[in-house]
Amino acid sequence: MPPWWATPAAQIIYLLLLGLAGWGAWQLVRHRRRQEKVLLAEIRERDERLKLALWGSGDEFWDWSISDNTIYRMGGEQLFSWGGTSPLSTNAWRSQAIHADDLPRVQKILQDHILGESEAFESEHRIRSAEGGWLWVRSRGKVVERDAEGHPLRIAGTAHDITARRDAEHDRRIASEVIRSMAEAVGVVDLDFKFVSVNPAFSRITGYAAEEVTGADASLLDSAQHDGTFYDKVRRIMLDTGHWAGEMWQKRKDGEEFLGWLECSEVRDEFGERSHFVIVVTDVTDKKRAEQELRYLANYDTLTGLPNRALLSERLARAIVRARRQDTRVAVLFLDLDRFKDINDSLGHAAGDRILKATASRLLATVSSQDTVARLSGDEFTVVLEDVDSLAMVDRVAREILAAFAEPLDIDDRHDVTISPSIGISLYPDHALVPTDLLKFADTAMYQAKSIGRNTFQIYTEEMDAETRKRALMAAALRRALDRGEFRLLYQPRLSLTDGKITGVEALLRWHSADIGEVPPDVFIPLAEETGLILKIGEWVLREACLTLRRWRRNGLVDVAMAVNVSVLQLLRGNLPEVLERVLIEADVPAERIELEVTESMVMANAEQTTAVLNHLRDIGVSIAIDDFGTGYSSLVYLKRLPIDTLKIDKEFVGDLTRDPDDEAITATVITMAHSLGLNVVAEGVETQAQMDYLREQGCDEIQGYWLSPPLDSHHCLAFMRTWQPSIVPEVMP
Repeated sequence: MPPWWATPAAQIIYLLLLGLAGWGAWQLVRHRRRQEKVLLAEIRERDERLKLALWGSGDEFWDWSISDNTIYRMGGEQLFSWGGTSPLSTNAWRSQAIHADDLPRVQKILQDHILGESEAFESEHRIRSAEGGWLWVRSRGKVVERDAEGHPLRIAGTAHDITARRDAEHDRRIASEVIRSMAEAVGVVDLDFKFVSVNPAFSRITGYAAEEVTGADASLLDSAQHDGTFYDKVRRIMLDTGHWAGEMWQKRKDGEEFLGWLECSEVRDEFGERSHFVIVVTDVTDKKRAEQELRYLANYDTLTGLPNRALLSERLARAIVRARRQDTRVAVLFLDLDRFKDINDSLGHAAGDRILKATASRLLATVSSQDTVARLSGDEFTVVLEDVDSLAMVDRVAREILAAFAEPLDIDDRHDVTISPSIGISLYPDHALVPTDLLKFADTAMYQAKSIGRNTFQIYTEEMDAETRKRALMAAALRRALDRGEFRLLYQPRLSLTDGKITGVEALLRWHSADIGEVPPDVFIPLAEETGLILKIGEWVLREACLTLRRWRRNGLVDVAMAVNVSVLQLLRGNLPEVLERVLIEADVPAERIELEVTESMVMANAEQTTAVLNHLRDIGVSIAIDDFGTGYSSLVYLKRLPIDTLKIDKEFVGDLTRDPDDEAITATVITMAHSLGLNVVAEGVETQAQMDYLREQGCDEIQGYWLSPPLDSHHCLAFMRTWQPSIVPEVMP
């Protein structure tokens, strides 16, 4: 009998069991497949959720497989572009994704984490954006997989765009630094006007440290210069409008008050709601003081405190408006101190300033408080009289002013100076309707007062204006005279009383204007000095005289000297030494044959400066003569200091030699004094034999005047000198 497992029944049972086992295995595989599908679905869902989360946050997930040397990335595609492919090789990451300047630092941080020196990788660096620019990111990551020996296989992490945050922080740092370094005080207050923060300048200006004011009310700085309603009004405006700007007095910690310029602006939060006010305070106290000083300087004379020309014009204009409305008159008195320059030069400028101050006080004490006293410039003053009812009133005021100056002016303990004014007067509406014309006409009348003897007053007339126009016409013609060749030189010989020889000549300037005719030197030379034209004219005279001397020397007159007059402007404002050297070279004449004549008053008025220039001229080799000696304020002390060779006695003394014993005594004294100083003496204006005989008896060295010869042109003068014989005037010989 076969075994039981070989029976058909057993075989059937075996097949059934085998089928059940197969079915069970199939069911298990099917279950596992269903589980795998569910798991994959969950993984895909989690992956999508991660992608959505990364996309929503703007972050990127990265996974660096160290073994494969590749970087996988997820999310952040809207921000970052690493070359357009994923995964990215490590080499591509280094060359394409990260900024070259940041790469060494990032690699160092990553290396420290891989070596276990840091728990995580964290870095802020720049990566290339989708648009090709650079973005700042904060990247964080950790090793997430290691091999059996603990070596890292994978590092995973995220990257977050922080560009906007860094830009905001950068702006905040700049703003904070700007506020910290501002010279203006900056305070931040809340809506209750309590201080939240202040900058260093706030502490420097107010004296309060930051901790002293934080939390304190802004009224801490309120000044008594304003009442409480003013500050309340400012706060209401700030709360209503969010802004306020203006000047406000503030009080420092030490109680000192200062004027501040405040600019208040609201600050809004991220929701657009007002949260704070920023108050910027500029201390304008010094600025306001400077503005006031500038206004004072612009309107007042700093020496006397009187209104200056600008303020005078303004007040005169207002006076004219009032006079027009009230049908009254306005008088303008223009004053100029007589011979002030001579007194100023002799006593010094400090004394001159005291004279001007005393003059201002004397005028203010003479006229009424309703009248305006102004100083225009130098020694020129103006008085404006309003509500003038008659010329008699103006006449009375002018006489009172003249009488007031009859008393000496006290300028110091040692000097009492008596100085008189010359006064010119013009009236509105009699002479002019506008301030400029009134001042001009009063000035014209003042010059007329000087011309008739000074220490008097004159009322303007049209005839005076004609003289002014003539003077302006002459000034215009004088400017064209050089170009037109209207100047010429005449030469007056000079005779030695020792040997009867002609020693030299003096060059005398003459002007014949095509428009005016012959103009005397005493008329046009002061005008040339006043206009500054004397500098060009003087250089022309010097060159023309030297060229004439060169022609004479070529005709055999090698011992003749040429004297040329020099203006004070040439000494003080011109470059006379340089001009002289240039002219001497051009004309080829020796310097020792040139004598420069300067007036006594010119030298004494600017002794230090002129002496320096005269020394320079002497170094060149020319000789120096003092012209018109006796009319100024010279003394032996000054004469000893001056680098001079010759004294020329003024013709005013020579003219009365035989009639006035005083002039004879003065002339004899001058000759003796000059010889004691080793100086040559020349007498000007000798017209008679008697004058010449007296001068010879007193030992005068040379004479010049019509007794010898009138001024001659260069050709006649040359003929005169060549034909001169000393023997024809034996009386001259000692």
